[in-house]
Amino acid sequence: MGTIVTRTRRDGKPSYLCQIARKMDGKTVRENRTFRDHKTAKAWLRQREAELDNPKAFKAATQAVKTLGDAIGRYLEEHGGEIGKTKSACLAAIQRHSIAGMACGEVGSEDVVAFARTIHTVTGLANPGPATINNYLSHLASVFAIAQKAWGYPLDQSAMSDATFVLRKQNAIAKSNKRERRPTLAELNAILDFFQDRSARAPHSAPMIDIILFAMFSTRRMEEITRLRWPDYEASSGDHPARVLVRDMKNPGAKRGNDVWCELPPEAEAVVKGMRPRTGNGELIFPYTVDAIGAAFTRACKLLDINDLHFHDLRHEGVSRLFEAGWNIPHVALVSGHRSWASLQRYAQIRQRDDKFAGWKWRP
Repeated sequence: MGTIVTRTRRDGKPSYLCQIARKMDGKTVRENRTFRDHKTAKAWLRQREAELDNPKAFKAATQAVKTLGDAIGRYLEEHGGEIGKTKSACLAAIQRHSIAGMACGEVGSEDVVAFARTIHTVTGLANPGPATINNYLSHLASVFAIAQKAWGYPLDQSAMSDATFVLRKQNAIAKSNKRERRPTLAELNAILDFFQDRSARAPHSAPMIDIILFAMFSTRRMEEITRLRWPDYEASSGDHPARVLVRDMKNPGAKRGNDVWCELPPEAEAVVKGMRPRTGNGELIFPYTVDAIGAAFTRACKLLDINDLHFHDLRHEGVSRLFEAGWNIPHVALVSGHRSWASLQRYAQIRQRDDKFAGWKWRP
């Protein structure tokens, strides 16, 4: 029979230490868990004792104690190819934090809160903002969500939800604000002139002019651009616009297998047609790496003293341009690939206006 020991915390309030000692087949399982109220402690004690009556659960409890770091490692091992670089990097960083050394069954909401407040020790950021901290917790929550059900690791999912509740109340975490940055024509001219000069000096470098124009007029993300295949491209014909199959499109619910046909506006199709002589018999329309494209764009902006402009802002520009041209939400979604029209509601305030790219020297 387990016991509950009442203790006094530093703030003078009581805490309740549950202690379980159970023997089976010559082996012993000892577990301790602390709670802030007696009712919850009693409920956990009753539930855990019932679980340990099951030989399978008892055997799992006698095996080596699994830490949060073990859970993260297993998650990365089984899902690393599906979750993308950012999430993988965040989880790998969390493994360097002291919380990763805690046994799964001992990680409570207060530990998650303490982790959030000391996250700077592994992020490399002196003062990470609420949105950054929220991103790390969101990625860690994915591990908490499946550890118990998938592997039998005793991570308490409510510890994560309780910690998130507290941190949100304290304004320590928050969702990131939607970026509204759009490149000006002057900035685009400067960037494209820069890459025109680079192309003359290094003709075998990635055709950044075509990539930038395609990103903007197609509204495609950088990662998607590098995965587009010639067999998945359908040229326009008659009343049917051009379209391309975007494989594994970004989607919170499914990283893999989310393949979406997206319409290509005439400007985007013109860029695609111009890529055929460059790629020859290759399968990829843009056979270049994300790292090369991202580094080239970032370097150009830095050299040109263009501040706070990201490659992804080209997608925002492209979507905004379609609304300014008078397109409605369903039609824009056919190009952008948004499955939820609600995601496009942020553009609802954009009014139709003259095409700022009319007569633009770089327009395909």
